Amino acid sequence: MSPSPRVPARVAFALTAPWAACAALRALGAERGFPLVPAMSFTPQAALSSVVPLTAAVLSRSRAATALAAGSALVLGAAVLPRARASAPVSAADGPRLRVVSLNTLHSRADAATVVALVAEHDADVLALMEVTPEGVTALLNAGVVDLLPHGHVMPAGPTAPPGSGGAVWTRLEVLGRSMVPGRFGQPAVRLAAPGALDVELTAVHTHPPLQGPARVADWEQDLRDLPDPEDGVLRVLTGDFNATPDHASFRRLLRHGWVDVARATGQGLRSTWAPTRGGRPRLTLDHVLVDERITPQWLQVVHVPGSDHRALVTELRLPAGS
Repeated sequence: MSPSPRVPARVAFALTAPWAACAALRALGAERGFPLVPAMSFTPQAALSSVVPLTAAVLSRSRAATALAAGSALVLGAAVLPRARASAPVSAADGPRLRVVSLNTLHSRADAATVVALVAEHDADVLALMEVTPEGVTALLNAGVVDLLPHGHVMPAGPTAPPGSGGAVWTRLEVLGRSMVPGRFGQPAVRLAAPGALDVELTAVHTHPPLQGPARVADWEQDLRDLPDPEDGVLRVLTGDFNATPDHASFRRLLRHGWVDVARATGQGLRSTWAPTRGGRPRLTLDHVLVDERITPQWLQVVHVPGSDHRALVTELRLPAGS
């Protein structure tokens, strides 16, 4: 007589169901509304923990439960693991370099001196900031940001606006134009003269977080739709807090408009960029640098900045040579 299974089949099926649902939603891009959209942010954690239902299924000796658990783990792993491998070779492009530092400052609680030091350390050409307050602008000016990056486009949160609605861009390059991308938060955009290349248009992105109900999810989806697409005649860069991960179907649709995710291209796609200031868990990848397909990502670093719940993104890009 064979020994009884250690886990009843019904228990194995019940345990596997959440992972199977997550795998199905991820594979089909079928998450809609609240709470499914924010829940998809945790797909990497689901992939890592998929060994739990798989172990239970194996112990149940149920072929069906084992197949379901194994299939779910395979789908989740296939969605997540490739992010650790560079998707495109880093080429020695002959155009000019562009170094960008990007950070959500958490209502300007990020240490201004550290931010300016980060710009100096990496000899950055552009600093893009989200959740900038008037007090935060003053702190950055006192820390010497304009000594390094003398040209700015600053949209601090006004007295009647949400505290996190401000945005700012500072740069050493000549600013040819200043504009704003529509959204609940200030998303300043600058058109920059890049000697030896086409002009560069860079937007400091901050979309509405898809939290607190279906209406906020709809706002987030609209913010993503309102972001500009790549186009001829200018080299576009979107950098900042998208409040989205590669596991969101809406974010993947945005990428299909002709964007390259620098983290994915450089093999840094599993680096988390956000964590609560208390406890440090969970960790999510909400911040991104997206570039025109003509731009070659060289490298990306994710850097802790005291005071903020987001990490700074520091990246070097190579622009295509041109007039």
